[in-house]
Amino acid sequence: MGKMISSWMKEEGPQGDIVLGTRCRLARNLEGIAFPGTADREQLKEILTRVQRAVPALQSIGDFTYQEMATVDSLAREVLVEAHLVSPGHVENPQHKAVIINSEGNVSIMVNEEDHLRIQVLKPGLQLNEAWELADQIDDVLEKELDFAFDLTLGYLTSCPTNVGTALRASVMLHLPALRRLEKIQEIFGTVSKFGLTVRGLYGEGSNVWGNVFQLSNQVTLGHKEEEIIEYLGRFTEQILHSERQAREYLLEEERRLETEDWLYRSYGILQNARTMTSREAMELLSALKLGVDLEVIKLKDPESLKQLLVQIRSGHLQQIMGQPLPVQERDRLRASLIRETLQK
Repeated sequence: MGKMISSWMKEEGPQGDIVLGTRCRLARNLEGIAFPGTADREQLKEILTRVQRAVPALQSIGDFTYQEMATVDSLAREVLVEAHLVSPGHVENPQHKAVIINSEGNVSIMVNEEDHLRIQVLKPGLQLNEAWELADQIDDVLEKELDFAFDLTLGYLTSCPTNVGTALRASVMLHLPALRRLEKIQEIFGTVSKFGLTVRGLYGEGSNVWGNVFQLSNQVTLGHKEEEIIEYLGRFTEQILHSERQAREYLLEEERRLETEDWLYRSYGILQNARTMTSREAMELLSALKLGVDLEVIKLKDPESLKQLLVQIRSGHLQQIMGQPLPVQERDRLRASLIRETLQK
């Protein structure tokens, strides 16, 4: 399960020079059973049993595999987190948890995370409507098999009050190197909370911003229809895309072009020659190289490989390539080697 390269990581979607991916996530809970945070062991096992029985119904949509997290080794769990198929919290205490993943690796359903079910769909590029439609389709199938906790006034009931209502969390993963280079990020994102949105790092809540990658998502679900959430996030995203494109044009203006090209080519040079490299440094340098390629300053034979590299250079994927846990120093050496070989190809 952990050895796949998810389709959303390999493909270039709409607005793919800036939007790396889109995710729609639905939280659902079973009627009459305590939320995972307060459920006892027998209740958690009952949830797993009920959900596993519902998996065959998903075959009408695609080929899905159910696996309990306790049977997945720690390295494979780390790979699932890096591929954004499960949350970091879902692998910390794997007992009485499970994940359901489709064969393409762009749909996953976490069982007994913060809620009984977390249905999430990942799409390359900016595809909010497409991701929402597939998530809604999966939700409809499961709702015929499982009795979800629902209140006529509030909507779907969830562990976290901010998810009550539609329980839809839509997000876009944005690559914004030009805005960050010009120190305009705070200006762009400083007021998003006023608009019911939130900005997070690479792995969501509580995570750091690496490689100029930001996650923008809705913060409120109560009192808004799913289509309204999708439309609003889409409009705000378009504004950010416009700002990033303006920033990129500014960096290429005559009086700044030499400095910009020097930064981009220096990053490319280090990636081509370094013998050891940390995850963070690799993310920052690959971010600059991707910007150089997107601006057509730097030419690569296989520019699509950059997006995949942004995932493959992470700790879990590197160790998976070697088939065993590796010390930090060896991971740094292997990371640099993988980047050099990929760029040479």
